[in-house]
Amino acid sequence: MSVQRVFIANRGEIAVRIVRACHELGLEAIAAYSEADKGGLSVKMADGAECVGGSRSLTSYLAIENIIKAAKDAGCDALHPGYGFLAESPVLARRCAESNITFIGPQAHVVERMGNKLEAREAVSKWGVPVAPGSSEVRDWEEARQIGDTIGYPIMVKAAAGGGGRGIKVIRGKLEVEESFKTASAEALAAFGDGALFLEKYIEDGRHIEVQILGDAKGNVVHLGERDCSLQRRYQKVAEEAPGSAISQSVRELIRESAVKISKNIGYQNAGTVEFMVDQKTGKFYFLEMNTRIQVEHPVTEMVTGVDLVQAQIKIAGGSPIPFHQEEVRFVGHAIEVRITAENAANSFRPSPGIIAKWRPAGGDGVRVDTYGYQGALVPPYYDSLIAKLIVHAPSRVHAIMKMQRALSDFEVEGIDTTIPFLRRLVSELDFVQGNYNTRWLELNLDTLTR
Repeated sequence: MSVQRVFIANRGEIAVRIVRACHELGLEAIAAYSEADKGGLSVKMADGAECVGGSRSLTSYLAIENIIKAAKDAGCDALHPGYGFLAESPVLARRCAESNITFIGPQAHVVERMGNKLEAREAVSKWGVPVAPGSSEVRDWEEARQIGDTIGYPIMVKAAAGGGGRGIKVIRGKLEVEESFKTASAEALAAFGDGALFLEKYIEDGRHIEVQILGDAKGNVVHLGERDCSLQRRYQKVAEEAPGSAISQSVRELIRESAVKISKNIGYQNAGTVEFMVDQKTGKFYFLEMNTRIQVEHPVTEMVTGVDLVQAQIKIAGGSPIPFHQEEVRFVGHAIEVRITAENAANSFRPSPGIIAKWRPAGGDGVRVDTYGYQGALVPPYYDSLIAKLIVHAPSRVHAIMKMQRALSDFEVEGIDTTIPFLRRLVSELDFVQGNYNTRWLELNLDTLTR
């Protein structure tokens, strides 16, 4: 493998995850850290560490030149961006190429093309993949109202750039268009530096289904099945599972084929995820977007396939082909992941930074915890509040739910508030157990779940 020394341009649990993958491949791992993260677990575990700036992400994890300089100073020949921060920045990918550093992700032009949702919608539509009824870029709210009257409400106004739920508003009638449009545009401009918006028909009873793919430099593309990510709060995923149990086999096969078709048409290399919305009323599915990076929820796919996705990323970036064919991929059992954050769910999910005074994670057969937490660890106030992902694997969905219920009961954290009590209630709800939910369900039931 041409890659020998990997710079990890991220923090938290994904940085720890990448350190472990590097060490299992016999590679050196160098951790980036901000001033707030100098005691982070990834820094302790890595073969070296480089400070990339101040506590705020704008001066550290989002500072491209700081990242490149640190990687070069550490003598790294590759860089893994993780997820979030600069993971889908074509500028970082290009700067890596200019600095003779292997970017562990797809090519910059692919990141750029699929990062713009408008361009991605237009492209996949030409390739025969269905997209939800919608529009091209909308210039003002008056035009948005005209289009909404034509498409029919409810509609979504969405930012053309970026992600993470920002710049998205649901509009249920023409009287809401002006305020929602202006708010979404302002959010998009502040978050992504681009206020461009488009419209899309809102699916009231939808399931968010995404397909994990791998592509290599030889043109090979395989899928590793789908994940159901429908349990969301403010368009942020809370729990995920694999495989998607609420879709028919025919829809499952079509979605998987569509993900591979899209990836092949753009010449995709490395790990990526193609996201779809399935209308449970009609059974139709629509392309949403493609994420050109590793996903937070990648462990559920690893648990049901046995494929280490982060190691696969590193190997593909180093020039290795995918070492298996599509027909060799086996799906075994069911996996569920919940995201544990440092928040107080009963108090409107108020962030709870601080020192972890007690840390007793769940364990046992088929239980995995991806985290940067330990007793005495600092949870800084500057970044995303995710501190751990709890993943379980069992022969069936029923058994996986039972295992998750037990694991959440075993998990103890003190010194900071976490969403563990909220998640315990979530995985015990009858609708969740029966799989009777959609992308709106969690928001509609928050009062019950956070009491």
